[in-house]
Amino acid sequence: MASSSVLPFSSSFRSWFHPCLASKITFTRRTNSLSIVTRSSLSDNSALLQAAKHTVDSYVKSGMVVGFGAGHASDLAIHYLGQQLKAGALKDIVGTPTCVGSASVAAKVGIPLEQYEGSSKIDVAFSDADVIEEVTLSAIIGRRKMMGEESIIQEKVSQFNLISCVRCSGYLSLQTILGAAEKLVFIVTEKQYRSDLDGSIPVLIQSFNWMETAEEIDDLFLGDAEVWRRPSVGYAGPLGGDFPMVTKEGHNVLDVIFTSPIISLADVANCLEQVDGVVEHGIICRIPCTAVIASENGLRIIDNNLILEAGRA
Repeated sequence: MASSSVLPFSSSFRSWFHPCLASKITFTRRTNSLSIVTRSSLSDNSALLQAAKHTVDSYVKSGMVVGFGAGHASDLAIHYLGQQLKAGALKDIVGTPTCVGSASVAAKVGIPLEQYEGSSKIDVAFSDADVIEEVTLSAIIGRRKMMGEESIIQEKVSQFNLISCVRCSGYLSLQTILGAAEKLVFIVTEKQYRSDLDGSIPVLIQSFNWMETAEEIDDLFLGDAEVWRRPSVGYAGPLGGDFPMVTKEGHNVLDVIFTSPIISLADVANCLEQVDGVVEHGIICRIPCTAVIASENGLRIIDNNLILEAGRA
């Protein structure tokens, strides 16, 4: 085992530069305490709103149990669903939130909620994603957001937010929730639907021997990715600094940051799932789903059902 004076993994990574931070930090110019919103951000928000409305109008019917993901698009869909309930266009909807944030939004707009149980049925679930792989619709969620934004790896851990609700309890894999949903919909922008994937994949690991787990993951993707332990606040080095993120269950969070193109998210998921100590990761794959993709030119609706069926043949 490496001594404490030597970085056990990602040792070639420059301590003064973090590509995850470089790609995520944004600056908001303020005048008289009011944010200046660009035309691009207004367009993106308008397109996402249309995608959220389409998702509710197309896939949510009266009497359904609906799984709520987390993120801006999911919030828009939840708000619109609440409006439809209030107007009487939909009735007898019950929501099953995957996190504290979506539960709070749903409660504010008057949507009845119930906690997911192992035998529960979910008719449809919708969620944000950081990026979606073209064709397969494999998705990455839970990338670390900067400037106070909320992480949505909480979707894979019910009532567990890795950024702002670390002390919330109730570990529950989103894979379990999505497996119970008859229909899964990702709501994303055109920029998030990509063939050239790189960047970080969050991995939840057991705290016992966490360093050995991190080293094994680093060896798996040697030369293609850096492995950093996520800090609970601010910026820290590869080991997570003095305040690494630790869940109530005692798990740590790694950011596996790919500097080379990711050829297949499903292959990365398969590799991670073979590592002892890995509890969960931020890849959703091998699940039939639909992507509602928002752009200034309208919506694109893509299903992966035929792709999955061809892969099983």
